[in-house]
Amino acid sequence: MREKREDVRNIAIIAHVDHGKTTLVDELLKQSGVFRANQEVAERVMDSNDIERERGITILSKNTAVYYKGTKINIIDTPGHADFGGEVERVLKMVNGVILVVDAFEGAMPQTKFVLRKALELKLPVIVCINKIDRPEARPEEVIDEVLELFIDLEADDEQLECPFVYASAKAGYAVLELEDGPENMIPLFETILEYIPAPEGDPEAGTQVLISTIDYNEYIGRIGIGKVDNGVIRVGQDMVVVNDHDSSRQEKVRISKLYEFDGLEKTDVKEASIGSIVAISGISDISIGDTLCSPEHPKAIPFQKISEPTIAMQFIVNDSPFAGQEGKYVTSRHIRDRLMRELNTDVSLRVEETENTDSFKVSGRGELHLSVLIENMRREGYEFAVSKAEVLYKKDEKGKLLEPMELVYIDVPEEFTGTVIEKLGQRKGELRNMNAGSGSYTRLEFSIPARGLIGYRGEFLTDTKGNGIMNTLFDGYAPYKGDIQYRKQGSLISFETGESVTYGLYNAQERGILFIGASEKVYSGMVIGQNGKTDDIEVNVCKTKHLTNTRSSGADDALRLTTPKVLSLEEALDFIDTDELLEVTPESLRIRKKILDPRMRKRAAMKQG
Repeated sequence: MREKREDVRNIAIIAHVDHGKTTLVDELLKQSGVFRANQEVAERVMDSNDIERERGITILSKNTAVYYKGTKINIIDTPGHADFGGEVERVLKMVNGVILVVDAFEGAMPQTKFVLRKALELKLPVIVCINKIDRPEARPEEVIDEVLELFIDLEADDEQLECPFVYASAKAGYAVLELEDGPENMIPLFETILEYIPAPEGDPEAGTQVLISTIDYNEYIGRIGIGKVDNGVIRVGQDMVVVNDHDSSRQEKVRISKLYEFDGLEKTDVKEASIGSIVAISGISDISIGDTLCSPEHPKAIPFQKISEPTIAMQFIVNDSPFAGQEGKYVTSRHIRDRLMRELNTDVSLRVEETENTDSFKVSGRGELHLSVLIENMRREGYEFAVSKAEVLYKKDEKGKLLEPMELVYIDVPEEFTGTVIEKLGQRKGELRNMNAGSGSYTRLEFSIPARGLIGYRGEFLTDTKGNGIMNTLFDGYAPYKGDIQYRKQGSLISFETGESVTYGLYNAQERGILFIGASEKVYSGMVIGQNGKTDDIEVNVCKTKHLTNTRSSGADDALRLTTPKVLSLEEALDFIDTDELLEVTPESLRIRKKILDPRMRKRAAMKQG
């Protein structure tokens, strides 16, 4: 007998990057009394990881719960970035409705479309929250039209088109149902949730079924499975069976040792939970996303969407440069292997494979951002290693034809830069699909392009558009190979010897191109210290000092003016490196180097290839 559980609502908050999801969750937490009146609360309290705070993006989905009028509202904050789309797809399985947050100025963006499509496919009701209505350039009426058009494009049914609209300023802490209403608090949004999001239903008398949709990991407890109780009741001490819809051979007997529910930002121990509750379960060592926990009498798996496959890969390699081991705490292949395997506990879109070389691991992910966040996390934890240039993962069709991953790219740029962008993406095998006037003086361009055509393009794009362009990408399946692409037109400036860079040597080298280092930096032979203005690599001696003669004082060196070096960020360095180069990553430094450091061996290898 299916029943509704009226004292619970389960919602996910979905949106494009930076449209204010996490800030909105903060306000809902504050106004529902989760925090004490005098408690200091960090901004964007849900973005708990350092990188999330710095970049202002959500990477992992987070669970929290608030109470309003005796109803428990479980809220899941999801990532907006397509690279972390794997997170969004799974989380929607736990909820009965979504709040779609849209910026009142930017309007519907590519990732809005991506996350909304997933919600509509699952027939989830949507509350549209037009956020940032207090921005001076906000245009809420136009944005509503854009959102409704998006619903129609995505073939929403009549019921989904009848969705309620709420206007908010998450930062100022209020929501209103009509634009002319006076701003007070978040109650209009709470009321809309209770009224419009259906209560979860299930059969409390049936056999227990809990689908695991997210995995958390804790050093002390191990893996923690998070999911919604679909049927029955789950209790501590209960014997259960783990089954999986995609793996018919999986049948593992387990016992529930610890059960938690979410309350505000805490997990609280509970003895049992019934239909509609979102629970965390610890003590099952190999539990993974997509598993269903069932009563032994009725072991029936809940269908679950397959996780999207990775599209790009990099080698993570033990650092063997002349400076190896000087700055990192964890440097051996065992350290690196253990850390990558640990990452697999929580990141299901990642793959790690061992290679023939014991010092190198092939790591595949959903995009450059996905892998660069992992690299940055490892480097902050004290790991030292090297990574190769990202390469895309190809497939073969039935006839043996080579297929490659494609991306849809949406670009918003001021009109004067459209020509450059179209030309550059054309060289990278991009095909212009659509071009129309965006908001203000901006033009919106839509391209279909091979994923490898975007590797190394972001930095160039920012330079070409003087930092005014916005670029968003979306995975668009596999298509036949589009032909070769020439990536980098400039060569590298390579250090000729090991030592310390000096002004005189750098002064002579800077005429050749753009330098990445300043004076008094340690360099080694084979390290890339700049970008050549021409297409070939050249070796320069930046450690060379001027011979002293008795006619000139040695202080004359100080008068040489050096241009400011271009210090590359992690993303820029990953973009810059070529196929015969590596990026050496340590907690303190990022150094680009040639794979083969010895110049003679390098020439020999190049001749062999040529």
